[in-house]
Amino acid sequence: MTPDDRPLPRAEIELEVPFHDVDMMEVVWHGHYVRYLEIARCRLLDAIDYNYPQMRASGFAWPVIDLRLRYAAPALFAQRLRIEARLSEWEHRLKVDYTLRCADTDKRLTRAWTVQVAVGLDDREMRLVSPDALIERLLAWQETQS
Repeated sequence: MTPDDRPLPRAEIELEVPFHDVDMMEVVWHGHYVRYLEIARCRLLDAIDYNYPQMRASGFAWPVIDLRLRYAAPALFAQRLRIEARLSEWEHRLKVDYTLRCADTDKRLTRAWTVQVAVGLDDREMRLVSPDALIERLLAWQETQS
């Protein structure tokens, strides 16, 4: 059995833009968005009980090998942000899609995606398919959604 025909997990976080993340115009510096995505992705991985400690325990690292950010509007100092992370691919890689919105107005500010691949900790070789540990956790998560 595979997770193909059932919904895939999503998670959402909210945060307030801290002063140390903005430039002199009170706009979030573009590099900080990656950290916001990481926080949302960790919440998503927590939901399926396969965050970084569980990945390591199962014998795999999952480095990010691709990242795309598309800025539609700036995030500003003290603005409340809502970041949604959605798992969209799992078979050969983990692809997570993100939408960053203003929490107060629901205006979309940014879209993004990341791609991660399984790499064996024992041999440092990239796997061409997702390991059973991920598939088992996705199936277990999907069972709780029925």
